[in-house]
Amino acid sequence: MLLYALLLVAVVGCMVTLSKCDKPRAGQARAAGVASGGDTIDVAIEYSPVTYYTYDDTLGGYNYDLLRAISSVAGRPFKFHPIVSLDKGLAGIEQGIYDVLVAQFPLTSRNRDRYAFTRPIYIDQQVLVQRAVGAVHSQLDLAGDTLVVVKGSPMVERVHSLSREIGDTIYIRVDDTYGPEQLMMQVAAGEIRYAVVNKSIARYLDRRLPGVDVSVDISMSQFQSWLLRKDNLALRDSLDAWHATVKRDHKALYDSLQRRYFR
Repeated sequence: MLLYALLLVAVVGCMVTLSKCDKPRAGQARAAGVASGGDTIDVAIEYSPVTYYTYDDTLGGYNYDLLRAISSVAGRPFKFHPIVSLDKGLAGIEQGIYDVLVAQFPLTSRNRDRYAFTRPIYIDQQVLVQRAVGAVHSQLDLAGDTLVVVKGSPMVERVHSLSREIGDTIYIRVDDTYGPEQLMMQVAAGEIRYAVVNKSIARYLDRRLPGVDVSVDISMSQFQSWLLRKDNLALRDSLDAWHATVKRDHKALYDSLQRRYFR
């Protein structure tokens, strides 16, 4: 528990530092709120073990590595903007600051009405994160409990649907500060009881956070895609074409990424 507490303190410190870095000085306000322009594609990318991470001087993550391969194929520069808050990424998309958002955002019919999505990048699903001691083993056992989700996430819709399915109330607390990795660490440290995150992230961190249980599914399998503004169809189509080229013409690289992050 001491280790979990120290890790949580470290993460909180990083979040504070990032939030300060995100606040531009008066003379930098305009520069921080505009797209790069030219041929550069601005990508808001969420911190997570599967999407984007840093370790010492190394950058990695399935989406990050795949986008770098696509950048090489397309001959277009990609500028990555790491984000912790999904809500901030969505706001940046709507304001035209970012061209693409790469985050935990499953493809649903309702979301299609608001945004454009690339073809599916991989398949994932949402799971319950809880402490192993005293863990529940069924969705029915969540009646009357509170689940924490990342602000702006479609997971809110899924929990509302689950509440209707079991015929009882499941409460939701939306966290506007932390991402999925930090929510899992809060569960491990006993700060919160339940969180909902994507299974790919949960399985990766489960091996590194003893005492955490991720065995209860919250949703069925869902497609995970990259998100763009509704009117940015030309870029969406280009990303789909470049992605297909990487899968076809760089199969060894593509297969190695699949093995590294999903097997």
